[in-house]
Amino acid sequence: MMKISTLLDHIDQGSLALPEFQRGYVWNRDQVRGFMRSLYRKHPVGSLLVWVTKSEMAKTRGEGTLSPPGTISLLLDGQQRLTSLYGIVRGKPPRFFDGNPNTVTGLYFNLDEEMFEFYAPVKMKDNPFWVDVTSLLQKDGFGLAMQKVISTPALKGKSADYLAHLNAINNIKEIELHVDFVSGEDKTIDVVVEIFNLVNSGGTKLSKGDLALAKVCAEWPEARQEMKQRLSKWRKARFPFKLELLLRCITTITTGQAMFSALENVHVDQFQQGLKDAEKSIDHSLNLIASRLGLDHDRVFGSRYSLPLLSRYIALNGGKLPVGKDRDRLLFWYIHTFLWGRYAGSTESVLNQDLEAVKTLDGAVDRLISNLRRARGDLQIKPEDFRGWNRGARFYPLLYMLTRVWHAKDFETELDLSHHMLGYNSSLELHHIFPKKQLYKAGYKKSEVNAIANFTFLTKETNQIILDKLPESYLPKYAQKDPKLVESHWIPMDKELWKIQNYISFLEERRKLLAKAANDFLTNLSGGTITDVALPPDSFLEGLEMEVAEEERLLREINEWVRAQGLPDGEDDIEVLDSDTRDCIATIDLGWPNGLQEGLSQPVALLINEDDETKEAVNQAGYRFFTDIEKFKRYIEREILNKQPSPL
Repeated sequence: MMKISTLLDHIDQGSLALPEFQRGYVWNRDQVRGFMRSLYRKHPVGSLLVWVTKSEMAKTRGEGTLSPPGTISLLLDGQQRLTSLYGIVRGKPPRFFDGNPNTVTGLYFNLDEEMFEFYAPVKMKDNPFWVDVTSLLQKDGFGLAMQKVISTPALKGKSADYLAHLNAINNIKEIELHVDFVSGEDKTIDVVVEIFNLVNSGGTKLSKGDLALAKVCAEWPEARQEMKQRLSKWRKARFPFKLELLLRCITTITTGQAMFSALENVHVDQFQQGLKDAEKSIDHSLNLIASRLGLDHDRVFGSRYSLPLLSRYIALNGGKLPVGKDRDRLLFWYIHTFLWGRYAGSTESVLNQDLEAVKTLDGAVDRLISNLRRARGDLQIKPEDFRGWNRGARFYPLLYMLTRVWHAKDFETELDLSHHMLGYNSSLELHHIFPKKQLYKAGYKKSEVNAIANFTFLTKETNQIILDKLPESYLPKYAQKDPKLVESHWIPMDKELWKIQNYISFLEERRKLLAKAANDFLTNLSGGTITDVALPPDSFLEGLEMEVAEEERLLREINEWVRAQGLPDGEDDIEVLDSDTRDCIATIDLGWPNGLQEGLSQPVALLINEDDETKEAVNQAGYRFFTDIEKFKRYIEREILNKQPSPL
């Protein structure tokens, strides 16, 4: 057992760390009020679970410290409770806090009604019945509060009751909580994560990455912020990577292994150097993939989980990219990783296989490709591989890439589209060769309307000129001007296929053309005979602010707003799968599969300009969805943050 006041002292001394892991602080104000009400009424509030582990940075700090010399104590279970207590008692969040400070500061208590509420000036200003809880819990706070009760006329009638209420709050610091300790040489990261998840079976699961980062932050408090600065840079360049991905890159660089548990024996100075090396390696990788393949933003990036392997390879290569044939064969490998979902399953085990292949650089790329062949067999692309639909499909990035590397031309301007910023970024737009409106009118299904083989890219101006015209109406004009304009988009030149009644046959023929274009490119890439796409690689990630389409701009802004509320980023293009066939039946523009408060709130989605079929699929998948941004914000403010909504 340990008093709350002692636990808070240990946090200040640094012998007890409050790691917020990757989910950060997730309680809202209503949960904080309920917790304080339980403490006030002396109701049970559960025990704490602490992991005592070695620390090269830990020092002895006075008497009665939580950990012996050379160790650090990490709070595993109870961080929401102790974080709330720390904020209320100290008047500020703890050092490792990663959430909204307003959730743990500004709590008041009503002496007459015995209720906790957060400060509301209209109701509480100059009202003697409302007491600032943080002020009360300071060193001289209880004495000052007692004097105020005794000397205030409005409170004298029930002063004995009010003094008892003040005393009950002040005594919260003396409540003893049960603390379970996990310690010993055998308590590795793997073991501790298993213990935590068994104890906390009904709550949010702890990952090995969570715990590894917690240990790093206990020894290097600035680690999380340093990592977030790098993530912010990539986010501005349209690569909104997660912290876990960066941590995985650091792990592979510093240890040569995929498992986060390998970080257990990595010293702080090694981790700091690993972060610097990871930043350079990721920058090099993004620049290479953009300049050589034209894949210049996250939605077409394809295989972000290839980055840990690329980072390790570049680190072993002295921090430099390979050159010549090795460079292009490495890109050949990268493309096939996203086409066939190389890291879509057991990421750690597959990544370890590939890390073993690059232990020595001589022949490393050939070994990586051999690993792919063993898993996949034939790496040839077949027409049926383009049967996917929507922008979340694996072969969508390939179509985008082919548009750039084979220099598809705009119908009106006759300029190479590779000279433009495509898609997501974009002075160009995704174009349905057969317009959606006409296809729906003709009775085609959504999966047919949004088939990848019906996609191409054009300038906004050209797209506006074509609008909802059928290809039999607009393609002859461009084919007559120059057949190569149409052929450069791998559109079959049989005019009978441009008729809407032959749409399915059109898709089949175009898939054949796309497959041939893809295989030709990959063959040339593997042989080292492909020229660079016209992009400035050296400046690609520096000061990049790109124009975005209106829908993408809205999604970006709402994600930034959610982040500003201390809540986690949403995920783009979440696939909703059919429970029987496992086919994708809908795509969520922006969503939170684990809720805005992980483990505490239901999955939520934001859908922009989607049809009823998509809405029904998302609803059936268990999401609460919103089609209006302002209603979505009000939901967050009222139900997640539990505060009055901001004026519209």
